[in-house]
Amino acid sequence: MSTPDDTTRTTPDGGRYPGEQPPGQPGYGQPGFGPPQYPQPAPAQQQWGQPGYGQPGYGQQPYGQPPYYGGAPGYPYGRPTNSLAILSLVLAFVFAPAGLITGIIARKQIKQTHEDGDGLALAGIIVGGIVTALFVLMIVFWMVAVVAVTNEGF
Repeated sequence: MSTPDDTTRTTPDGGRYPGEQPPGQPGYGQPGFGPPQYPQPAPAQQQWGQPGYGQPGYGQQPYGQPPYYGGAPGYPYGRPTNSLAILSLVLAFVFAPAGLITGIIARKQIKQTHEDGDGLALAGIIVGGIVTALFVLMIVFWMVAVVAVTNEGF
């Protein structure tokens, strides 16, 4: 009389799968438990050359592909941001004329490469332009003040 626990599966070449004990030998672990049983695919789902596990359910991705989050085609996580655009915004606060120039260059690059960062480059241009204009006005007022003081003869 044969029970399901007495039968062992064999590999296609006649060997045993790892962790399976030959019949009649006690195995390690809890008695009465055999190897894990996995559900077998239905014959209608099997196709030649592919495993018969069926199509993934709605909203599930196959194991080998990363999820797609709606970026540009070819970029699964979105388009990359132009590095010069980031640099232009940083330089606009550190050295404003350089932020203004790098922002202009970054916008030209973004139009050619279709990268993200157009808003950062525009912000670098605006902030760099305003700070540069304020600095130029400050120098002009300082020069006018110096000329006015020297002409009065203090």
